[in-house]
Amino acid sequence: MTDQAVDTGGVQLSVEGHFLGRTRELKELLADIERAGLDTLSGKKAPRARVLLIAGRPGSGRTALAEELVRQVAERYDDGVLRARLSEPDGTPVPVERIARELLTALDLPTPAGACEDDLTAALRDALADRRALLLLDDAVSAEQVDALLPETPECLVVAVSGGPLTGISDVRPCTLGGLDTKSALDLLSRSTGSVRITVDPRAAEGLVEVCEAQPAAMMLAGGWLAARPKAAVADLAKQLRTEGDEGTPLSRVFRFAYSALPIPAARILRLLSLAPAGLVDPHTASALAGCSVGGARTTLDDFVALGLLHAVESPLPQYVVPGCLHPLLKALTETQDRPGELQLARARMLERTVRLLQSSRAITETDSPEAREKLQGMPRSLRYPSPRAAEDWLRIRRSALLASARLAVADGELDTLARRLMSQLVRAMVAHFGTQAAAADLYGLHRLVLDVAERRELPREKAAALLNLGDLDAQTGRTQEALARYRAALDAGREANDPYATGRAMESVGGAHLELGDYDRAADWFGRALAQRLARDERADAARLYGRIAAAHTYAGRYGEAMRGWRAAVAGHRRNGDVAAHARALSELARVQEYAGRPEESLRTCQEAVEWARRAEDVRLQAALQLRLADTLEHLGDPAAAGLHRGAAERLLGEELSEAEPEPEQADPAKHDPDACEIRSTSTED
Repeated sequence: MTDQAVDTGGVQLSVEGHFLGRTRELKELLADIERAGLDTLSGKKAPRARVLLIAGRPGSGRTALAEELVRQVAERYDDGVLRARLSEPDGTPVPVERIARELLTALDLPTPAGACEDDLTAALRDALADRRALLLLDDAVSAEQVDALLPETPECLVVAVSGGPLTGISDVRPCTLGGLDTKSALDLLSRSTGSVRITVDPRAAEGLVEVCEAQPAAMMLAGGWLAARPKAAVADLAKQLRTEGDEGTPLSRVFRFAYSALPIPAARILRLLSLAPAGLVDPHTASALAGCSVGGARTTLDDFVALGLLHAVESPLPQYVVPGCLHPLLKALTETQDRPGELQLARARMLERTVRLLQSSRAITETDSPEAREKLQGMPRSLRYPSPRAAEDWLRIRRSALLASARLAVADGELDTLARRLMSQLVRAMVAHFGTQAAAADLYGLHRLVLDVAERRELPREKAAALLNLGDLDAQTGRTQEALARYRAALDAGREANDPYATGRAMESVGGAHLELGDYDRAADWFGRALAQRLARDERADAARLYGRIAAAHTYAGRYGEAMRGWRAAVAGHRRNGDVAAHARALSELARVQEYAGRPEESLRTCQEAVEWARRAEDVRLQAALQLRLADTLEHLGDPAAAGLHRGAAERLLGEELSEAEPEPEQADPAKHDPDACEIRSTSTED
């Protein structure tokens, strides 16, 4: 199991499996793995994983060294390599909760939506307790981040990359990086320029290495500049860099020189790439930021890769990453050379393009909708996907960038309208392609962002919707008390917005939460309030369904008389509405309660009527369930021969798979998911 890595450190020192330089550092790190820790020396068993720290400035090749170390020792760790970035491109620490969630996902383990940091990190430690895995934690900001993710087993190894020491983590000796040795720096330079230009003027090449202080990122930019100018001499570049003065780091000086040589349109595109969410860029992002064509943007991005200003990401789709060491330099350029209004316009164009791509990715899944097909055909060809699978692949590959777009849009505070549209389309696209359950963790984060915007902009209707969605996800993961609090807050917001749908939905959800908590009286009361509203608005289908939910609450409370009245009202409502399937299910539940109440003859007649309605609804599973209920009832009445006939009919309807699909009677809860859900019985039981 290996998580895909995205190198944003700014330097790539290996080519075709050959790593350049850092021989001494690698030797020290490999020896440090075998070195006995302080606990071992004192006779104690090491309680946690060994931590190796690679420290250095951005652009020093620290991530490349970490990757080479991981490559050399990965075979020792049978459970593979896990990778995570602990900071955003601008240096902001990534929340530990998000990192732990991503690592658990990489391990193919569940990550309950809305789970807190402590629960997720505990789950990660439990998952790694019996594994032999290697963790690469890149761009660590603090010791607290790394400490929260450390496996509590010496069988795992953690390689951390940081700008300095991680004070607070015991038994860690940092491997601090400076410049490359001269030979390795020259080899790195010749990768771009070719060996001839180095060998014909070795002194000039060594002078260039000296000007760059042998910093890998600076050497790569210098090599890219020379590669683009085959007739330029290495000595000329070294001389011009010396005239830049001593201001700033070697990397910043070489970058300023390389940037000044760019055409004005390319220089503008490069600056604007600092706005790319998570530092990840694709041609659409660059096109929207700069206001140019997608094809032109891709050509420019490829040119940047050749110049060392951008890195290509291994991906089925064209995707690039802004080197982390260059991000602050690009951001500083935007602050001095672009007006705030222009930057805001570029962000707005990027968000608008993302919204349209998400609309297209969802519309292609709605093949049965003429409106969706018409809308899709009206989009430019560059925004359309060739197939639903292609749209899903795009959504999966760009997932981290899309989620980062939503977070940045909300944090901006001035693009809330676009942010709301973006989050709405992202939620719909994820549900369409991945399903609600698979995307639950991401959806929870998006709904929290929606709630932030709704509270900031004082939008009670959107606040109610976000709270309801969050409450549903809390309920699905067993946090019923938290869900109940969300539903009550949603009810207040719905009343403030005078939104009957939100208030009705909230009241019903409050009832459902009380039902889950076993407070059946409160559940029935809240379902009754929701029913009163539905009846007042003449919403007959919802009213019929709520009669069933009230009846279910009475059933669990053992009030079978009230339960039977509720189910009869539900039956009558579904019959008036012409909902044959719901009518059949309600009759099935009525028969069940009649049996609980000790009325087997009534239950038998009701069940027979339900079978006929289920046949009309062409609901084979319900028919089989009812045939089994009839068999149980007939056995209670002392007619085993007739019971056998009905059981045989059920087996013919569903075949041998029936026994695997049926739930136990005591566990069926029609109010949790489907208020009219049927229950399948295969043997007679005492209730």
